[in-house]
Amino acid sequence: MSEWLVLQNVALASLLAWASGIRLYLAIFAVGLAGHLGYVEVPAGLKVLEHPWVIGTAGFMLAVEFLVDKVPALDSAWDGIHTFIRIPAGALLAAGATGDTLSALTVAAGLLGGTITAGTHLTKAGGRALINTSPEPFSNWGASITEDALVLGGIWFAFNHPYAFLGALAVFIALMIWMLPKLWRGIRLVFRVLRQSSSATR
Repeated sequence: MSEWLVLQNVALASLLAWASGIRLYLAIFAVGLAGHLGYVEVPAGLKVLEHPWVIGTAGFMLAVEFLVDKVPALDSAWDGIHTFIRIPAGALLAAGATGDTLSALTVAAGLLGGTITAGTHLTKAGGRALINTSPEPFSNWGASITEDALVLGGIWFAFNHPYAFLGALAVFIALMIWMLPKLWRGIRLVFRVLRQSSSATR
């Protein structure tokens, strides 16, 4: 395997782990369709993504998510349910990008991928929970469209400029580590204020 192909696979594994925490179905649909149409070379461990049934199912779920994600509160419920879907899926996709047989590399990629997916998912879910405290819907729509654009842009960069993508991902992870505690402190504060307001009205 050439050095460039190895780099692309590492970038793809990182991309799928990161994107799964934000837009799992978009990542599967876009990568699967691009591979099916011959625009990109998908690793052997992820060839299943090119199957029409996988593309069709991911496309249907993508349409559902696109609509749900624009509705305040409903998007947070969707994120809550997908805590149990995005993280294992991100780990499996990252492992699949590094090989089609179980090896030390695929296990390591799965563990690292699941960790990245978990961090990305919690950052997204926490950010959306805070955005939903705003009464107007426009910030929610803006966040949703931005997430779609980030994932699509990330896919393009991972395949065409893997070094740039991996560098940007490293910056994102550093920001995520810095931001997560602040996000969840903000959420706890919001819930504390809501409980106090609810107690005061009784």
